[in-house]
Amino acid sequence: MDRSIVHIDLDSFFVAVECLKDARLRGKPVIVGGSSDRGVVSACSYEARRFGVHSAMPARTARQLCPDAIFIRGDFEAYSRYSDLVTELIQYQAPLVEKASIDEFYIDLSGMERYMGCYQWAKKIKSEVLKELGLKSTIALSPNKTVSKIAVGEAKPNGQIYIPEGMERGFLHPLRIEKMPMIGEKTSHMLRTMGISTVGILAQMPLKVLERVFGKNGTWMWERSNGIDPSPVVPYTAQKSISRESTYEKDTSDTDFLRQEIIRMLGEICFELRGLKQTAGCIAVKIRYADFDTQSRQMAIPFTAADHVLRRCALTLFDKLYNRRVMIRLIGVRLSKLVSGGTQLDLFDNSSALSPLYQAMDQIRIKHGLYALQPASVLEQPRSKTMLEYQQYKTKN
Repeated sequence: MDRSIVHIDLDSFFVAVECLKDARLRGKPVIVGGSSDRGVVSACSYEARRFGVHSAMPARTARQLCPDAIFIRGDFEAYSRYSDLVTELIQYQAPLVEKASIDEFYIDLSGMERYMGCYQWAKKIKSEVLKELGLKSTIALSPNKTVSKIAVGEAKPNGQIYIPEGMERGFLHPLRIEKMPMIGEKTSHMLRTMGISTVGILAQMPLKVLERVFGKNGTWMWERSNGIDPSPVVPYTAQKSISRESTYEKDTSDTDFLRQEIIRMLGEICFELRGLKQTAGCIAVKIRYADFDTQSRQMAIPFTAADHVLRRCALTLFDKLYNRRVMIRLIGVRLSKLVSGGTQLDLFDNSSALSPLYQAMDQIRIKHGLYALQPASVLEQPRSKTMLEYQQYKTKN
């Protein structure tokens, strides 16, 4: 049976939500992101893009290109809430939905043509999102996820496009290689040094040559450039949270130890989160006193999986939470509002520059174990993590 895969991408999603909150922003150059010199553009309106502004650009550069731009820090709760509303609406309309990120969705409409043409069905969903939620989107229908993903990029903004079965190569081959998903700056440079500048040239390369240069990624690139992508649409089931807790044999009021425990647990959670290719929009800290009184506090955060961002938030919550000065028997950390996709809203600061560092650190941990790399403060803490050994260590040192 022929496959019919739709990709839906909400146009300039963060800016669109801000415009729903404040109609005066419509038609103006709006930038969501940090406005300080260290800030980075997370999203921008199409009016701002006409000046050359784009995501991941330093805020200082964006301000120089577009002096009249309106900078907005961002409303993380609102973005998450609207993303959930879109998810619910699409799931109600379609049989099989995958949430690829906070503002991107794949829908498998294979076999639905007997009820309504798949392209008409896709346009109906696009119309419903606009009518019910006021959000514009771009849709693409093709036989697989890769072609639909690329087609959406070509049809933006507020567009729609259909690539029928058998027309995949004709659509893909004239495009620049940078249009292919997963081909970043480094891979693009290597391909261009080999004389490969378009998807069509890449598709004509001998498979063995690409495998010799790029390994398994060479096979992937050859298949995708020839319009081959058998990957399925994975049903969306939201993982609600990731958490860690530690209960101690001996109650403690040693705040140094407890803060190090928070850092240690966050390191484990963030490593797991990045492995799942997810980011979190909310963090919570929980403590249980010796008298079993349990308290917790949480805060909304920019969607991120970066240790240093979450560590700062968690320690702030702990300082606000621990106010009884009573011995503690349990401490825990929880990340929630999980969204698939790479870090997005943490571009409000300079976190994006640290992404390669986190990737390198995770590779070392995968190869040598989770505790191969740890923050310096945690290295002072014995591996056994027992309070007794920690106190003995502090006494000796």
